[in-house]
Amino acid sequence: MPGPVTETSSQRLRDLRRRHLGGRGAPLPAPPRGHAPSAHNHAHTLATPPPPPTRPWPLRAASRRRRSRMDVLRPPLVRIGGRVYRKNLIQEQALPHEEEEDFYAGPGDCADEPCDAFVVEETERGFQCRVEVPSPLYKYIIGKKGETKKRLETETRTSISIPKPGVEGEIVITGQHRSGVVSARTRIDVLLDSFRKKQPFTHFLSFALNQPAIQEKFLQFKEEVLEKCSKDHGVSSSLFQNPAKLHLTLGTLVLLNEQEIQKACDLLQRCKEDFVDQITGGQPLTVEVAGVEYMNDDPSMTDVLYAKVHMKDGSDRLQMVADQLVERFVASGLMLKEWDRVKLHATVMNTLFRKDPTEERNNTMTGKSSFMERESFNGQNILKLFENFYFGEVQLDSVRLSQRFSSDASGYYATSGQLCFS
Repeated sequence: MPGPVTETSSQRLRDLRRRHLGGRGAPLPAPPRGHAPSAHNHAHTLATPPPPPTRPWPLRAASRRRRSRMDVLRPPLVRIGGRVYRKNLIQEQALPHEEEEDFYAGPGDCADEPCDAFVVEETERGFQCRVEVPSPLYKYIIGKKGETKKRLETETRTSISIPKPGVEGEIVITGQHRSGVVSARTRIDVLLDSFRKKQPFTHFLSFALNQPAIQEKFLQFKEEVLEKCSKDHGVSSSLFQNPAKLHLTLGTLVLLNEQEIQKACDLLQRCKEDFVDQITGGQPLTVEVAGVEYMNDDPSMTDVLYAKVHMKDGSDRLQMVADQLVERFVASGLMLKEWDRVKLHATVMNTLFRKDPTEERNNTMTGKSSFMERESFNGQNILKLFENFYFGEVQLDSVRLSQRFSSDASGYYATSGQLCFS
């Protein structure tokens, strides 16, 4: 037989009932002191079920706190121009007698950007901001069937005027509220930055290495490689650089209109005045081109083989000019930073140059040419036999802004601008 129910255990039963009922409804009668609960009492309890249990307020509050923590840990995500932004939730407490109003930042407020990040003009009808955008990028702001432009206008409460396709001009953002114009400008900048990075480069800064003596030695190198290493996997004449286009690349640029090209040319001249003349002393740099090296880790699977360059006097002036030019162009926004230092090299063999002769003949009528998938070559023997091959000495007297996929009268890339040392 179970022992008698004590006062403590009876109180515990009542507490359990209260928790079970959530503090609501009539409590069940407590068993008589000194007696165990009877089967009759249990039957009576089952016959008249209590009201449906409800979660007590403390539990609901705890649940809200947990949800709040989850909202902070997992905020909603917003996609803008291929980038993902967190949308942080803000909990506000309404003050007594507080009136709701359709609040928008006033003329002195800048919601998304520092006020001096770009110029926002005040007009009779509100505010406006002008953005210089190359015409090839208009389509990314307009979007498919104008959807991107409409969404920007709706969400920022602005009007966005875009020139006709192919017509260079400014995009004009107008709105009644300064913060809306700033928000639209910021989002347009994000879109432009994202899509500009996806554009193939159009120009590059280069040192030309196509002097006749260098070309002659390069052709000798090509002839000897094909004579001694043509049986090595992947080695063929199609891998070699065009001797008229031998060069050193400092960095690549995406210049989409004449204004951007002019901006790059102007920057080159400022660099000449700021530091290039001081480094070069107003004289050409005498450079030796000697030895070959490969880009990747496995010489038996080579994609790029290049000739090494160094100053004849052993100084690092060529490296200094290259590094400081790239640093200045990166700071201006015209170039993306890829490496801490410029890797000075002259490509002599590249698997990207490899053509498919069969397909080239098949496409002769249409004026098209195609390239095979990149196929590496075995460069082990080339590296052993030509490790110290001497291509010659050259006087570098200028840095050129070269146009990709172009040629001038000499066969070198067409030049959009240049910085002359002397």
